[in-house]
Amino acid sequence: MSINCIRALIEKAALVCPDKIAVIDGAKKLSYGELSKKVNQVARYFSELELPSGSRIGIYSHKSYEQIIAVLAVLSTEHIFVPISRLLKAEQVEHIIKDCGISCIVTDKNKIKNIDAIDYNGKIMTYEASERDIVSFEEIYKCCSDVYTCNIGDYKNAAITYSFGLTGFPRGIVMTHRNLIDSARVVSNYLELKEEDVISGTLPFILDYGLNQLFVSIYHHATLALHSLVLPADFFNHLINDKVTVLPVMPPHITQMFDDSSRIPNAKLLQNVRIVTSSGGKITPKMIQDIEVHFKKAKFYSMHGLTEAFRSTYLDPAQLKIRPNSIGKPIPGVEIHVINEQGLECAPREIGELIHRGGYIYKGYWKSKEDTQKRYKSVDILKNIVNLEGDLTDEIVVASGDFVYRDEEGYLYFVSRKDDMIKVSGFRISPYEIESVVYDKLPSVAQCAVFSIENEKTEEEIVMVYGALREIPKNEILFELKKHLPNHMIPSIIVYKEKLPQTSPSEVKIDKEALRKEVLELR
Repeated sequence: MSINCIRALIEKAALVCPDKIAVIDGAKKLSYGELSKKVNQVARYFSELELPSGSRIGIYSHKSYEQIIAVLAVLSTEHIFVPISRLLKAEQVEHIIKDCGISCIVTDKNKIKNIDAIDYNGKIMTYEASERDIVSFEEIYKCCSDVYTCNIGDYKNAAITYSFGLTGFPRGIVMTHRNLIDSARVVSNYLELKEEDVISGTLPFILDYGLNQLFVSIYHHATLALHSLVLPADFFNHLINDKVTVLPVMPPHITQMFDDSSRIPNAKLLQNVRIVTSSGGKITPKMIQDIEVHFKKAKFYSMHGLTEAFRSTYLDPAQLKIRPNSIGKPIPGVEIHVINEQGLECAPREIGELIHRGGYIYKGYWKSKEDTQKRYKSVDILKNIVNLEGDLTDEIVVASGDFVYRDEEGYLYFVSRKDDMIKVSGFRISPYEIESVVYDKLPSVAQCAVFSIENEKTEEEIVMVYGALREIPKNEILFELKKHLPNHMIPSIIVYKEKLPQTSPSEVKIDKEALRKEVLELR
């Protein structure tokens, strides 16, 4: 078995610290020894199903220590783990099942009826025993041996995660065992994680950011404390009661945490938290201030990742107040180039496409050669910049589709997605630039989405949709924006919604396509 796989970490933890608490799930606690035993039992059962090597096993359930066991059990076999958000609708679940040909689904009792609704013909397993003739983890623990060995190659496919694009249906990205352990290793390195850390498991185990919390915990023999972020008061109780020291979140979670000031505990009760990380969206000045005020001893890491690679950059906490809009510099093991249309490295402040070279690159899109070829390129696209000795051009890099620029000190700034750029009267406009001004100058705005609709006179018309506790007078918004943006960047349509839609219930990306349709219907 390769040392570069999560399975090797499980075996080492069970050997070195069997009594150390691995997982906290409310009142339940599981040691590394207990976790290893249960993982072995479930993995052994998977191996006895006689599924072909590389079969896809879906996990469609609530967050719990049983879900962790299921994830680690699949990763201990030659099969491929496919997380399915419990919040997805039946047709979205059916799309994932059919898209990657899932042979077996692990679920909880409450989700069986959802699986029945899509007429699934594969194998089904549940955590708890049910009235139906379905094998449960409870039965496996009673009957299956915990003696299990495996031989996993780090180059083999380990997981397929699905995220939503513009099509309305999610696309799968393929990760190897090496990808998973490399991402755990690099995050552990630059965050300086420790064995005594308690990491908050608030993020769902459906995308790489959430899954990474599980893997870095095992990597360091730390503790993962599970929690579902529903009510801010419960969330703060989780941080205090579980003695959380590392808090990974996404930007909307930060807003949600501090929405109701009456529920925020005294900062002294939150002094255990030494690290806060955020990825997947824009960090606003208010978010930075709230973290600084309430987590007084915490370092705040803002990070930028890609769908096609685990992570590209992070901003050193010491730079957060100096350049809050920066996405930072490359993480260890990554080389970032910003190239223009001529394939040359951009000068400082010149906007170009971010090219990710080096580690943490995933294998590509599942059953989508076109999408894979669009993003995964030969290193030859950097031939004008790097020395390709011996014509070695079989190395793969990621052409991210992100427009960025560097400042004079090498710090990177996100401008826009390639497909999101707006054209108005000959100007190319970044929605992100307008959104940044809104967040910075209108702190009462909790969510903001800027996009365009067609306009015969100006090519495109700029639309701003925002979410806030109350509607802000349009003149007040325009007055503020005109102080900081040129006239061609001022939205002509401004729409208030109490809450903006997401691309899916399990992701925190604002669904601009849904908003665009709403605006067009109102015209």
